[in-house]
Amino acid sequence: MSSKLTVCGVCEYRNITTPSVVWCSECDEGLCEECKEHHAASKGTREHSIVPISEYQKLPSNILEITQSCQKHNEKYVIFCKKHDCPCCRRCVVETHDNCKELNAIDDVIRNVKSSNAFLEMEHMFAELSENLQRIRKDRQNNIKSLKENRIKIKKRLYKHDYLSTIIWINYRKD
Repeated sequence: MSSKLTVCGVCEYRNITTPSVVWCSECDEGLCEECKEHHAASKGTREHSIVPISEYQKLPSNILEITQSCQKHNEKYVIFCKKHDCPCCRRCVVETHDNCKELNAIDDVIRNVKSSNAFLEMEHMFAELSENLQRIRKDRQNNIKSLKENRIKIKKRLYKHDYLSTIIWINYRKD
């Protein structure tokens, strides 16, 4: 998978080695700067969501293993079988799911999930979590700064106390 990420899939198909700068999960391949521009302009792919390769590589490995194509038939998933709770390619539908009643277009399922209340609520929760993390980081930095300032003040007091103690001790010894 790592070589898939580092090389532009379109260029690789044309036997050209170009590093990819973004990842299109719908095409399941990386794109170089030039192919990214064509991808964004093409009618069939302009609505695809792309992410920078650096962000894509940060995803957990179990997320990276999710594919958009059937491993058995090497065809893109187009149907979702509600009975078996799994995505299916056209051949899977004919071979395995021909008796299943609730088959939905995968694009419709994705659209419904993205607009569902649970999904929107989860997005809101992630936004709040992000804000909380930023606040915690800022508080932590302020606490560290305050601790450093207090440390300096305490050291000054100790030096002053030591100085005064030394003077008192010297005066005591004189008497």
